[in-house]
Amino acid sequence: MIFVKSEDLKYGMRLAKPIYNKSGVLLYDRDTKLTLQGIESVKNFGFLGLYILEPAEPAPPMTEEDIDFERFQTMAVFSIREELDSIIAGKQPGNLKRLVSAIMTNYGRLDHKIAFTQSLRSVTDYVYKHVINTAILSALISAQMKLAPVDQEELIGAALLHDLGKLMLPNKVREKYDDYDTNDLIIVKKFQNDGLGLLRAEPTIDTGVKRIISQMHKLEYSDGRGEDIGVILRATKILKVANVFDTMTCMKLSQPIKSEIAAVKYLLLNKDEYDEEVVGALIKSIKLLTPGVCIELTNKEKGLVIAENPENILRPMVLGFSTNKIYDLSNNGVYRRYQIVDIMKTMDNRVKIDKETLNEYLKQG
Repeated sequence: MIFVKSEDLKYGMRLAKPIYNKSGVLLYDRDTKLTLQGIESVKNFGFLGLYILEPAEPAPPMTEEDIDFERFQTMAVFSIREELDSIIAGKQPGNLKRLVSAIMTNYGRLDHKIAFTQSLRSVTDYVYKHVINTAILSALISAQMKLAPVDQEELIGAALLHDLGKLMLPNKVREKYDDYDTNDLIIVKKFQNDGLGLLRAEPTIDTGVKRIISQMHKLEYSDGRGEDIGVILRATKILKVANVFDTMTCMKLSQPIKSEIAAVKYLLLNKDEYDEEVVGALIKSIKLLTPGVCIELTNKEKGLVIAENPENILRPMVLGFSTNKIYDLSNNGVYRRYQIVDIMKTMDNRVKIDKETLNEYLKQG
């Protein structure tokens, strides 16, 4: 499975992920071959690109839970768009609590891992899709950490509203998708403060939600109420991890997509910034190195995960493709010599030669 930018889509390419409309109605199923009309429709949707199956790659299996997850993502994005746009327009968000409740019901009470899949994003819907994913991740993590339901609801509400200010950013800054320079960060902080100002003025939004957001962005906020600072800080730690994980693994035009494993490694290495317990709860919430995932080892060999390691997700049992050797990374001696570099970016091992290089060889002949 590879990501192909909208401008590079070609007739006959097969979809790796389904596409739904705002009502959750399936428009294009997996393994559908793109037509010229379909490519034009995709561009009209404003997508940055699509996940495409490689020529010899079969469509990966999907459970009913996987299908429901992608459908829910789509419908929730349209809902949060209406809520955030209403707040910016100075109107009360009519269905925000209903959306919080839906996320809580679907993902705030799970006792098993789910396949967390990224959604397709465009310049116009990037913020909406980011906050939905962050809210779902926050719900999953908080379920693992056994937060009280009322605290979960405040956390999910904060996740949905934490990037309100980015919707008001100047286009030149907003189009950078979090890849900000120093000057951009000054602008972003100003607009995040403006966004918090809009939330502060909205009486239907809980105080705890506003406090979590202000704590996350390190902004000043006080309304004279004595909230439990311990609860607020714990929720903020969860929101920070969920926010960064989604930001790192989403699709960007400016740089290659990072895998979930790369994101988890980053979070684990930066323990001073990201709470270790929260990162552990994230790992227990989503499927990562499960059987069937193709990876690359430090010795350059590509392999297949054949057994998950529940004690340490980064140390599963791997079958090497070229040597047919089994690497049990749970064994300390083996792990000292071999580690997982990353998930394989492509299943296609053919040598790719560009047209210019090919023409040079033809001239020499």
